[in-house]
Amino acid sequence: VSGAGGCGAWAAAGADGRCRAGLAELRARRDELSGRIQEQEAERSRLQRRIWALTERLAGTSESLARDLAARAELDRTIAETEVAYGQV
Repeated sequence: VSGAGGCGAWAAAGADGRCRAGLAELRARRDELSGRIQEQEAERSRLQRRIWALTERLAGTSESLARDLAARAELDRTIAETEVAYGQV
C-alpha cells in the first residue's frame, strides 16, 4: 500500500479487505518506527547527560591542572633562585 489515496481506489474496486489490511500494516510499521524513535531519543538523552558530566569533570581537571602547573612553575623559580644564591655563597 502506497500513496495517500490508495484505499479510496481499492474500496471503489471492492477490495475493502485489502485496504484494511494495508492500513493495519502501515499502522504496525508506524508503531515499530515510533518504538525505535523512542529508544533513540532515550539513548540521546543518556548520552547528553554523560557528555555534560564528562564536560564538568574535564573543566574541574583543567582547573586543577592549571593550579598545579602554576605551583610547579613557582617552585621551579624558587629552586632556581635558591641555587643561584647558594652558588654565590
